[in-house]
Amino acid sequence: MIALSLAEISAVVGGQTHDIPDPSVQITGPVVRDSREVVPGSLFVAFAGERVDGHDFAQAVVGAGAAAVLASRPVGVPAIVVEDVQTALGALARHVVQKLGTTLVALTGSAGKTSTKDLIAQVLRRKAPTVWTPGSLNNEIGLPLTALSATEETRFLVLEMGARGIGHIRYLTDLTPPKIGLVLNVGTAHIGEFGGREQIALAKGELVEALPPSEDGGAAILNADDPLVRAMASRTKAKVVLFGESDEADVRAENVRLTDSGQPSFSLHTPSGCSDVTMRLYGEHHVSNALAAAAVAHELGMSAEEIATALSEAGSLSRWRMEVTERPDGVTIVNDAYNANPESMRAALRALAAMGKGRRTWAVLGKMAELGDEALAEHDAVGRLAVRLNVGKLVAVGGREAAWLQLGAYNEGSWGEESVHVSDAQAAVDLLRSELRPGDVVLVKASRSVGLESVAQTLLESGAEGEVAAR
Repeated sequence: MIALSLAEISAVVGGQTHDIPDPSVQITGPVVRDSREVVPGSLFVAFAGERVDGHDFAQAVVGAGAAAVLASRPVGVPAIVVEDVQTALGALARHVVQKLGTTLVALTGSAGKTSTKDLIAQVLRRKAPTVWTPGSLNNEIGLPLTALSATEETRFLVLEMGARGIGHIRYLTDLTPPKIGLVLNVGTAHIGEFGGREQIALAKGELVEALPPSEDGGAAILNADDPLVRAMASRTKAKVVLFGESDEADVRAENVRLTDSGQPSFSLHTPSGCSDVTMRLYGEHHVSNALAAAAVAHELGMSAEEIATALSEAGSLSRWRMEVTERPDGVTIVNDAYNANPESMRAALRALAAMGKGRRTWAVLGKMAELGDEALAEHDAVGRLAVRLNVGKLVAVGGREAAWLQLGAYNEGSWGEESVHVSDAQAAVDLLRSELRPGDVVLVKASRSVGLESVAQTLLESGAEGEVAAR
């Protein structure tokens, strides 16, 4: 964070200083909420959670070098005490962002946010110092913490914004007002909480409503291939830039194809020129993500050639998102277990089919959460798609939703041993250990709450030990 004194911070957040002998002392380290991340000069933010109360760590973090604690009560060590820690954290982030004057890029969407954010960051950092959201810390706590990690050298700040209801993104844009806003898509993720895709579009569009007008440099980057996103053009005073495969898109892809290993390749067309891209990431769905990143980068002054080079060299910065690892015995594990919704499930299955040409493929799938009344239909549809894509074997892991996945496969014509329903992750591991053979490709994917990343990790450890090869 930029250097601020404890007295300045207290004034910004409307707090009271306690046990601070010298209020002119500056915060020279990061602002953190995890006591393990404290370094000398840090500001520790004490949240009182359901299981852990950060206030209980106050003595320890100051002992480790923290300059002070942002707390909701006195803690016996240097502290700035406020009525509400989350509100104070947001106020501090807003103050720092305004003081820095960095170009803030915000993005949202039902699917692909984190992958696209990682692509934008890798492209923009070639132009100037860039700070971006780590992982998926895109809520009212993670977003201000990311913003506070920016420094005087930061030119671009790339923030992912998530929403679970109307008003959430409006709140986040109030904390960190963006200059450029990107909306990727409107899908069915969290549809059970929102109540319909139209409500999701209403929430996601709050981002473009928060942008400054075009004469002040505001730009709304919208997906030309998604009608609900494209319609958001009427909700903003910012300049509208369309991306996609549509002929009307300002930034578009032509001649899209997949390499033999399942990596997308295409010709990138921008208003200032064209260049070819072959990505290191897997799956055709990354074309749309790459075009979104290209549209942002082009708006910020990068050439088509610069953008294409950066996209071709970009990798995945966040864990468990289409992580592709080949074991010594030739089995390929695709760990995409961080999260799942119908759109990302379909994209992952298509990527598996492309990667598995001439090889035996496995789809180890679990529950997609927060789908409400659409849950049965969406799980059934994913099971059916696995059969249509000729996935070698579907392993549905878990309870009711997993049974719906297998039911969809059955109804699409999968019989015999082409699909199986197992109770939990360990049962899936046991099955795969007994049946995998060299050359197989295994996709592992479910909502985060299912914890299927343990299946991928165990299979990779098994391969390292040579279990399959030995059998």
